[in-house]
Amino acid sequence: RAGRGAERFPAGSRGAQTVRAEPSRPPPPGPFLLQAKSDCEFTNGTERVRFLDRYIYNQQQFLHFDSEVGRYEADTQLGRATAEGWNKDPAFLAQRRAAVDTFCRYNYGVAQTGKSGSQTHSHLLVCSVTGFYPGAIEIKWFRNRQEQMAGVVSTELLQNGDWTFQIQVMLEMSPQRGDVYACQVEHVSLREPLTVRWEVQSDSSRSKLLTGVGGFVLGLIFLVPGLVIYLRNKKGEGSH
Repeated sequence: RAGRGAERFPAGSRGAQTVRAEPSRPPPPGPFLLQAKSDCEFTNGTERVRFLDRYIYNQQQFLHFDSEVGRYEADTQLGRATAEGWNKDPAFLAQRRAAVDTFCRYNYGVAQTGKSGSQTHSHLLVCSVTGFYPGAIEIKWFRNRQEQMAGVVSTELLQNGDWTFQIQVMLEMSPQRGDVYACQVEHVSLREPLTVRWEVQSDSSRSKLLTGVGGFVLGLIFLVPGLVIYLRNKKGEGSH
């Protein structure tokens, strides 16, 4: 017989146990990369200047300012709140719009002051590749069929926001008439390397910003994006 005060349990039970659930803890935040980049594009010296202010989170651009537009624009959902807030600040927008003079033209003048008048102007060939997936890609520059290693600079791999990627690989060069430059792209979606050529011709031809355009549709395992490659020739003192 159970004594007074003793707990009664159903037959066959050993007793009740209280289990205290620990509150779930959110996982620790992982590493991330936030970048801010400012670019200046010159046409015919400083006759026409374009200022770009770009913000990139984990290799994906989410916000940018274009001086030709005059306001911030969100590239993804992540940048919408910031764009709306900054666009409501007239003083801040005025500062960004003035950057074509205070930042671009100012630094252009500083760079020109340091150049010798007899120095040969360098050129920059830009090979832009966009709309490819997966991100692994190999891009090479050739001059007269010889691979160029010196003077080659690549941007970071950026996401387009639709699972595809873009990248630019630039070659600094001093063109001589008759030289043939080629950008060669190797990607898992290609049966063979894809090549776009640019040939040095007259000064008027060299001054064109867009020297070649190639559009290609690639069959991929997961997606079927379009791969676009184009070459740009930028003079050291500004594109024409």
